Amino acid sequence: MSDELFVATRKGLLTFLRSGGQWRLARRAFLGEPVSMLLLDRRDGGLYAALHLGHFGPKLWRSLDSGQSWQELAAPAFPVSSEADGPSVAMIWSLESGGADQPATLWAGTIPGALFRSSDRGESWQLNEALWQRPERAQWFGGGYDQPGIHSICVDPRDSARLRVAVSCGGVWCSEDAGASWACRTQGMRAAYMPEELAQTPEIQDPHRMVACPAAPDSLWVQHHNGIFHSTDGAAHWQEIREAGPSTFGFAVAVHPHDPATAWFVPAVKDECRVPVEQRLVVTRTRDAGHSFEVLSTGLPQADCFDLVYRHGLQVDASGRCLALGSTTGHLWLSDDQGDSWQALAGNLPPIYALCFA
Repeated sequence: MSDELFVATRKGLLTFLRSGGQWRLARRAFLGEPVSMLLLDRRDGGLYAALHLGHFGPKLWRSLDSGQSWQELAAPAFPVSSEADGPSVAMIWSLESGGADQPATLWAGTIPGALFRSSDRGESWQLNEALWQRPERAQWFGGGYDQPGIHSICVDPRDSARLRVAVSCGGVWCSEDAGASWACRTQGMRAAYMPEELAQTPEIQDPHRMVACPAAPDSLWVQHHNGIFHSTDGAAHWQEIREAGPSTFGFAVAVHPHDPATAWFVPAVKDECRVPVEQRLVVTRTRDAGHSFEVLSTGLPQADCFDLVYRHGLQVDASGRCLALGSTTGHLWLSDDQGDSWQALAGNLPPIYALCFA
């Protein structure tokens, strides 16, 4: 199991270490600055941190020594436009490594909904014009943010040219040719927030988070705005799961790295309310591809709880046993038994945006 956990918060990047069975806060970086996304590139150990600095724009930093020192890199940016109101990157919302055969390739998803590629470990970035120029993009709209954004990128470990990205609100887009062309794949999804005649429209679906099982990349899970969806054929078709414990609404999902049938979710009350159901924080787990769910609550607050978990606030380590859960109210929990029980690591942190195990 992992003994190092990186925590991206509204007030900086925190590193927790485990020694002798006890966790402690060991390092702080970017104190006072919002860290919107993290990536640990397991191909070379590079740790990337994206900062969301508002008026000053997004920034990107890389560490080659587990966060002890940092080097600033170029941040993804649109080509210079002659138009005064040309697009600009507001936030880096996702970071992902390329395939094993592309040791220097990184992918980034942003708000607004653009996909960028780096072929030099983040030293420079190029906009994926093929996705940006899709005519369907005119139908995309903002979900939690005013503009649509790409928050999930899945690279098939068997074939680096196979990409899956999820857009809120813009559906799931798939490429089989390293991003040269794209198709929207949402068959089986529905948008309950739209009129019935528009509910199946691919380009207006709102996946909150999408993950793929590393050991079985054709198995993908999506926590959608109005439900949980599962695909076993690489996103060609999706099956809706209508019963999953207290609620099928939420933002986060994690999949077991070796078992595609096992996944975890954090249910909540949807739309304007957005608190845990009955103000009891629980994690739901399926071990049979969504046919049944367990409700896991041991060690989590079961009364007067206001904790919400963002899209990237639930993570499982490479062993599939250790999970971390971080909330909007600055609480951090860890489980060493696949979610059966949880221990609180901290309760007074800034709002947590993303987690990453070393």
